[in-house]
Amino acid sequence: MMRISFVALAVLATSCSVAHAQIALPGAPTESQSPTPAPPKADGQKGEKSEKRTKSSLTSSPHSIADKVLRLNGSQGQFLLSDHDKVLHIEKLSLSGEVISDPSRKCLIDIVADAPIETKSLGKPDGLPRFEAEIPACTFTFDVLDGAVLAPPQDRACVFQAADCQATPAGLWGPDPTTLHSDAKAIGRQRLRADAAAERTLRAIQTKLKGQPDADAITREDGDLAARRAEVCHDYVQEATYAFCASRMAQARAAYMKARLDSLKKKPSADQD
Repeated sequence: MMRISFVALAVLATSCSVAHAQIALPGAPTESQSPTPAPPKADGQKGEKSEKRTKSSLTSSPHSIADKVLRLNGSQGQFLLSDHDKVLHIEKLSLSGEVISDPSRKCLIDIVADAPIETKSLGKPDGLPRFEAEIPACTFTFDVLDGAVLAPPQDRACVFQAADCQATPAGLWGPDPTTLHSDAKAIGRQRLRADAAAERTLRAIQTKLKGQPDADAITREDGDLAARRAEVCHDYVQEATYAFCASRMAQARAAYMKARLDSLKKKPSADQD
């Protein structure tokens, strides 16, 4: 079992003060010793790999998020993962939340370990690689998208009683939008490709389920996905300019629909029973 120690940092005494606490596992490095992200690859290499992913498929892999700083809604907290032998590890995680004793105030929790926190692979239940992470105060899951992470709504917030702070990792974690200017057109194309793929798959499912009770259910599921996209992307920074969140949620929709179609193909038809 992991033991936890809390190191209280400065609290600004203003109306919009932010309580900042660091949760350190025994032996954890100090802030100055904390691992730093790997240097970014040359633009040519980055664009080349991104183009290969776009051309090959709409699926994603842990490699697309390794060594990249991701932020919730593009602006909050910090989520840094590494990929060692196809196993994802959390190198750094900070969560923005609210002070339990005074919800009008914000707080920030830094979780630091003496070694990267290993995540557990849960397969691809909804078409995307899913992982489970166990951190002090809570366990959460997240799906890997292309250059982003999607954490589903949590049953309850992660409560850090000693720091008087509660927070949740739920939402889309992606890059700082200020880094997306040169990728704006590519992001738009990726969204169109993902939505088109999802529509084709939806039609294939509806054709396969024609006349069956489940036909209406899949249409409702698709509507739920659209509603979730609007909810998740509502607060994403500069979404109106780049639509990064919408493009990744379109990818999640396409992956989910493909997973549903694949499961139907494996299911024996009624006339075979």
